[in-house]
Formats: sequence, C-alpha cells, structure tokens
Amino acid sequence: MLKDGTPVNVRLMTREDGNALYRFFHDLTDEMLLYIRHNVRDPHVLQQWVRELDYRRVLPLLAWVENEIVADVTLHLIPHGWKRHIGEVRTVVSPKYQNKGLATLMLNELVALASEIGLEKLWAEIPLDSPGAIRAFRNAGFGCKAVIEGLVKDIHQRNVDILIMICDVTAHYDPRWGTLKPLEAL
Repeated sequence: MLKDGTPVNVRLMTREDGNALYRFFHDLTDEMLLYIRHNVRDPHVLQQWVRELDYRRVLPLLAWVENEIVADVTLHLIPHGWKRHIGEVRTVVSPKYQNKGLATLMLNELVALASEIGLEKLWAEIPLDSPGAIRAFRNAGFGCKAVIEGLVKDIHQRNVDILIMICDVTAHYDPRWGTLKPLEAL
C-alpha cells in the first residue's frame, strides 16, 4: 500500500511485460527520460530488454497499479572484477505516483533482494536537484557519499551535479528476519 492507500503490486519483470513497459516509458516527459541511459521510446530497445531478460545481469522490479506499470527500479549486477560485490540501482517513477512512498517501497525490496543474492553494497547516481529521489534513497538506507559537479547535462544543456549514494546492504538489512534494520540500530 502507498501512503494514500493505493494498492500496488511489485514484482520482477517478465517477458510478457514489454507492451506495458513501452506504455510506461512513452508517457514520461522528455525531461525524465533524459536521465535514462537508453532510448526507451524506441520499441526495439524494449523488445531487446524483454527478449534478453537475464536476472543474473539485471533484476528489474516493476510496480503495478491495476494493469498499469507506475515504476521501474532495476538492480544492475557486475559479475566479475573488483565491483562484483556491488549492484547499481536505477529508478523511474511515474510523476503521478511520486511522493507517495513508492520509490522507498521498491528500493527496500531491492535492498532485500541484494542481500539475498550476496551483494554487499548498492550504488546510485541521482541528480542533485531531485530532492524527492534523494529522500526516497535515504529512507531506504542509502547515504550521500559524493557530489560530482556538472557531470551531466539537462534537457536545456545546463550542467547538472550528480549525487553518489551508497547503501551498505550488510549493515542495513537483517537476513535473519527478512527486514530492514531500524535506522536507530544502524
């Protein structure tokens, strides 16, 4: 349930979700799409995601309200090398479902999944001018670690600062109980 009482279903993406995922991304503003690393308005890109779905590389969680996707949160895994214990988190939440606790709910699910598969840290890059996203990540146990000034450009070609946030999964999630540790216990 969201803060306003809206029931939401969160589950892993399946190969049958391609059309709904296309509708979700197609309805987002150009400004929101700027921070997504792929051209998600191109149906071929989404077809490739669905066709090549591999939970060993990416764990995509979708939030559904009735028959509509309202958020997409992904955990990108690094199978080899010095970052193999780290997962990268990316989030996209429909504007009409922002500030309702949805991002935090989904991020908490992702932290739990990360713990179950043995990840130790989660990494996220967030535009510094996105206080709602920063709040959601903080609520899910992520801490602010660095600001990289002017790293990316917004839709108007202005430089945007990026905040690096990290979640110490092993400190934040209690696998014995299957729950997040209370913030006061951290």
